[in-house]
Amino acid sequence: MATTDASAPQEGQAHYEFRAETQQLLRLMIHSLYSNKEIFLRELISNASDALDKLRFAALTDQSLVPEEELHIRIEIDAEARSLTVHDNGIGMSREDAVQNLGTIAKSGTQEFMALLEQAKDAKERPDLIGQFGVGFYASFLVADRVVVLTRKAGEVEATRWESDGVGGSYTVEAAERPQAGTSVTLMLKPADDEDGIQDYTKPWVVESIVRKYSDFVSYPIKMKQEAPPLAKPDEEAPPAEPEDKVLNSMKAIWTRSPSDVQDEEYKEFYKHISHDWNDPLTHLTTSLEGTLEAKALLYIPSRAPFDLFRADAERRGVQLYVRRVFIMDDCKELLPNYLRFVRGVVDSEDLPLNVSREILQQNRQIRAIRKHLVKKILDALANMKKGEGDDYLSFWKQFGAVLKEGLLLSQERNERIYELLLAESSNGEAGALVSLGEYSERMKEGQEAIYYLTAPSVEQARKSPHLEAFQAKGVEVLFFTDAVDEIWLQERAEYEGKKFQSVVQGDIQLGTEEEKKEAEEEKQRQQNELGDLLLAVRAALQEEVKEVRLSSRLTSSPACLVTGDGDLSPQLERIMRATGQEVPKVKRVLEVNPTHPVVKRMQEMHEASKAHPDLPNFSRLLYGQAILSEGGELEEPAEFAKLIAEVMVKVSVSAS
Repeated sequence: MATTDASAPQEGQAHYEFRAETQQLLRLMIHSLYSNKEIFLRELISNASDALDKLRFAALTDQSLVPEEELHIRIEIDAEARSLTVHDNGIGMSREDAVQNLGTIAKSGTQEFMALLEQAKDAKERPDLIGQFGVGFYASFLVADRVVVLTRKAGEVEATRWESDGVGGSYTVEAAERPQAGTSVTLMLKPADDEDGIQDYTKPWVVESIVRKYSDFVSYPIKMKQEAPPLAKPDEEAPPAEPEDKVLNSMKAIWTRSPSDVQDEEYKEFYKHISHDWNDPLTHLTTSLEGTLEAKALLYIPSRAPFDLFRADAERRGVQLYVRRVFIMDDCKELLPNYLRFVRGVVDSEDLPLNVSREILQQNRQIRAIRKHLVKKILDALANMKKGEGDDYLSFWKQFGAVLKEGLLLSQERNERIYELLLAESSNGEAGALVSLGEYSERMKEGQEAIYYLTAPSVEQARKSPHLEAFQAKGVEVLFFTDAVDEIWLQERAEYEGKKFQSVVQGDIQLGTEEEKKEAEEEKQRQQNELGDLLLAVRAALQEEVKEVRLSSRLTSSPACLVTGDGDLSPQLERIMRATGQEVPKVKRVLEVNPTHPVVKRMQEMHEASKAHPDLPNFSRLLYGQAILSEGGELEEPAEFAKLIAEVMVKVSVSAS
């Protein structure tokens, strides 16, 4: 067994400075985190377990990597030196690995982590952030003044020693010796301090209780030397009894146990072990396939979305794949579609080969059958959660609804399941109140054939849209969609229970009963006869901006709005494309005007006074500009628009005087 002499003088050390944000992050973690400091041991054991998993998988194709000893984790305590060491004989690290993995905190999310850490309201909110950002190793500095890592990568000869006190802004790395592959992490412990929540981690019973509490289910033995029990009849001539190895954990794979025998707290701790999320999960489910295909699964729905949920390059801790209790891979993307990428858990197959690769998985019939089964069970669990009492489903939707809606881009069969789970705010509800499609359908007006919706950057902006005016006047409910994915699935001829989705900013909208529609059409024709020439004049003034100017059946209080043609990009989709750096094609829209609005009536008076009234073009451009602004759009030339407003204001003030 390798030990680390943390106090021995070192020669030939390479000295490294942490980056500025890394130093800041360490200070925040050490001084600002939380009172439950014992979880440092859970994190170290979890990292050791991961290293053993990786070695076991690598050894499937390279027998030279198989260690002489069984794969295990060992905890060593030294009360005199006040040190605690966690050893493993796993995959280990090279010098480059040590610098990259231990010297760079949260490689892809340092800034995000610090921002969230500083925003956390109190200490109870802070621990859950650690696992999300992959910096759990640094929880060691909560209980240690100095941390020394001795590691040797499997298949290599040279070992590496890494050391830091966590607060000096630096660490050292040097070549070292280690008789076997694996990693040893030695903590030079701070004094026990009840007020600061630091226990005496050199006491065996303290360590054992922490291991049983957090890591009992780890699938490798966690060993610790303990004093041999005293003999019933002591033999004075016998040599002192040697300390004996004691395995601290049961090693029972939690997913193989009967659910009735597993405590809820055990399920929660296993979730934290595999996900590195320190929040409790929202819920979990167990399921199995039996017959020609045998597999067991334990799946979790998290309570909080990870910060990188929408990053394509994110390193996820999704669903782990095991074959007959042997770990195969960490994030088996073939087990679940991408729209369920928030699910965590374990799938254990009895039938797959141990040397299965990702290429084989993509074509494997058994994996497809498992995937189909898991998707059904997850959607069933979400449907039951939605029907149940409490706010669990609302919490789920706020965290993962945008991801789940990505499934609406897939097969029609899957669409129906996700439609039943969909929630949205609406024009009829208060801010924050969510409605399902089923509830919307029940409230549809007589004769209403479509499900009306509006996409916008935010619900607040959607509620202010002029496109809603006629709908609100008629009491017709409009759903608000604000996620980027909404623009895509709604364009795919979306339909629910035979009712098509209709954007309130597209096409010509006619509301009301057949009789009301007939009366509205007759009134519109009368207004067209009266204002037809004005509409042509406005169109002439805006010929570079719009493709048509027409009377609106949408507006009741606003002077004008812009309408998108069927099949054209919506304003929200244009905004999304610009924000992502995509080229947005120039598409002319329709300008609809409100014939009863005072501004339009004034423009009609100008036109009747003179077909070439000098102010009419300026009024037309103002009408167009305010239509863009009222829907939350951006003017191409805001300075010119401001100048135009000033000119019109001067003329109005002069004429008034």
